[in-house]
Amino acid sequence: MALDTWLIYLLASIGLSLTPGPNSLLALSHGALYGARRTLFTIIGGVFGFSALIALAMFGLSALLQASASLLNVLKWLGGAYLVWLGIQLWRSPGLHLELTGQGARLGNAGLFRQGLLSAMANPKVLLFYGAFLPQFIDPQRGLFSQFVVMAATFASVEFLVEYLLARLAFRIRPWLTKGGKGFNRCCGSLFALIGVALPLGR
Repeated sequence: MALDTWLIYLLASIGLSLTPGPNSLLALSHGALYGARRTLFTIIGGVFGFSALIALAMFGLSALLQASASLLNVLKWLGGAYLVWLGIQLWRSPGLHLELTGQGARLGNAGLFRQGLLSAMANPKVLLFYGAFLPQFIDPQRGLFSQFVVMAATFASVEFLVEYLLARLAFRIRPWLTKGGKGFNRCCGSLFALIGVALPLGR
């Protein structure tokens, strides 16, 4: 992967990780309930789940490229349109309302890991998102496996850092997200729409 492409992918990954989603909310709630150190198990589970979904998306792209490299351009435009649609949906979504309670059985470390893993893998929209997101950065002239390693490692690192910060700052961030969640969603939605428009045109 070329350096300039990787830098754009890095910025897009940061924006994606900052967008409210099941795993970021899970890290936020577990950080408040269990503390940042134990929430590492939740975060690592989520990172494993996201890496597996990236691998599945890349496997589908590999099959596509073997069939016809020209189809990748079509997929990039369709993916860009999907990202714009996601941005519009996120723009219109209400602010976050996260209630933390200490009720119920407290989870062990394995339970925290399992929740993070399942939260990442159980949402079919995530796989669909990667199917739209990753083709924007694929170079069919380069090895797909090496690009997968770079993309998965980059996103996993960014996601880990963002979720760990959420866990550490859970009590400070949660009220802010509740009050300013609508504006935050609009910022993230605008970012998605910008990525969806700019990347296919940039190719």
